[in-house]
This record gives sequence, C-alpha cells and structure tokens, in this order.
Amino acid sequence: MSQIVRKAVFPVAGLGTRFLPATKVMPKEMLTVVDKPLIQYAVEEAAAAGIEEFIFVTSRAKNVLEDHFDRAPELEDTLARRGKNDLLDQLRGWLPKAGSIVSTRQQEPLGLGHAVWCAREFIGDEPFAVLLVDDLIKSQTPCLKQMVDTHARTGGSLVLVEDVPRAMTNRYGILDVASDDGALVKVKGFVEKPDPSVAPSTLSIIGRYILQPQIFGYLSRQQRGAGNEIQLTDAMAAMLASSPYYGMRYEGQRYDCGDKLGFLKANLAFGLDRPDLAPGLRDFINEIKL
Repeated sequence: MSQIVRKAVFPVAGLGTRFLPATKVMPKEMLTVVDKPLIQYAVEEAAAAGIEEFIFVTSRAKNVLEDHFDRAPELEDTLARRGKNDLLDQLRGWLPKAGSIVSTRQQEPLGLGHAVWCAREFIGDEPFAVLLVDDLIKSQTPCLKQMVDTHARTGGSLVLVEDVPRAMTNRYGILDVASDDGALVKVKGFVEKPDPSVAPSTLSIIGRYILQPQIFGYLSRQQRGAGNEIQLTDAMAAMLASSPYYGMRYEGQRYDCGDKLGFLKANLAFGLDRPDLAPGLRDFINEIKL
C-alpha cells in the first residue's frame, strides 16, 4: 500500500514575463480567473485532494502570495460592521488551517527541478505532490484528487499527461511509453522538450506530479539539462531504474494560463460556469459574433 500524499509543492518563483506589464509588480499567480487568483485555484484543488501542508517556492517580491492566505482583520471587521456576512464567510471559508502554509526562496531561476529541490527540507521522507499554477484544470472531480486516488492503487510516482500535436513536443516533457491501457501509462523513459522528429511519443507531462522523496537525491546532483536549467524531467528519468513511473490521463479541461489566449479562454469557461454571470456573458458573446 502506498503512503498517503499529505504535502504539496507550488513552484511560484517565476517572473511572469509573458504577462508584462500586468506582472511588473504583481505575481502572475495572483492574476484572476473571474474573481479568484490562480494560486487559490491550485491550493483549493490540493486541499480537495487531502493535502494538509502547502509549500510555496517563491522569489523576491512574492510576499503577496503569502498575504493572500492570511487573515485580513481590518477587512473582516469592516465587512462585519456593514453586515456583509456572506462576503465574510467567503473570505474565511477557503483559508487553509493556521500553520499549514510555509514558503522558501529560490534565489536564482535555475529551473523547475531546482525549485522542487528547494522544498526538500519541508518534505522529509514521504511522497508529495507538485502543482504548476499556470495549468488550471476544470473538472468534475478535482484533478489532483483523481491522481491521489490513482496513486493509492499504483504506488511509485505519477504524472498527469495529455496528447499534444507532434509539432509541439519541443515545448514539453514527453513520455517514452512501455504500455498504455487508455487511462494509465507505464513509463519507460522521459525526454525534456524533444525535437518533433525524434520525440518518442506525443504524450506530454502537464503541471501535476506525485513524486517519491528519493527524487531529491537526483536533484541534488544539480545537473543542467535543456535550457541550461536543472530539469525535473531529467531527475525523473534517472530515477526510473529504481522506482516505477506512471502517466495518468484525466477527466477535465486544461487551460494554459501561462499563455494569454489560454488565460482568456479560462475566464470565459469559468465565467460561463457561474449562474450569476453566465446569462450576461452568453449575451455578450452572441453580440460580438455579429
């Protein structure tokens, strides 16, 4: 039986240059889809999967991420005095328990593998999840919950996967597949951002992982890979000989909110899912079609 996944790492040290000037002073993780920042979607997804400890890997000027998950006494007092109890309940309802969020700094932008390695002291000797906030996934069952349930059956390590056009394999970590039953893939290799002509498949890793703590031993080698960065995919590939890896296809729709078009699509999709917004939004969409 596999260990329960209790901890999750959120690599949130990036500069968000694709969204400048909006991200000049505001972290890209605080960009809102409808009325909720991306980081909150990710933390709520993790909490719904049973995660108890939330580890932010941050950089300079990211304190607002921690502040967002703190109490706001002045705002709460104002809402209470004005009788806005529904807003007060909303404000408090999604906050994680006191002491469940910690953060550590990634002083240099050395890649995803390095960011995960920075969280090693908080993980200890147990499996953990990694969530990339840019990948916002709309699904009936929270995506990480789907993974945790699968991991309870498979053990080992697990990545979330989806097929991409072959021309786009040089943007992703790609799986070399040993077997595939449609829902679950047994992995025999990983290649980081391969040229489409040599990619072993079109099955790409997207921003959810459940990893074994042994990964830190490989990341500690600090070996540079694609882009001269310390790639998480390279450490996963080196670990294959000692630990099984699986890829899981998921129920849901992913929106790449690190991309402007994907971000706009996410706002439309999540807005149309809101009873208070959907009618007016549909009317507007119909108007601009004319």
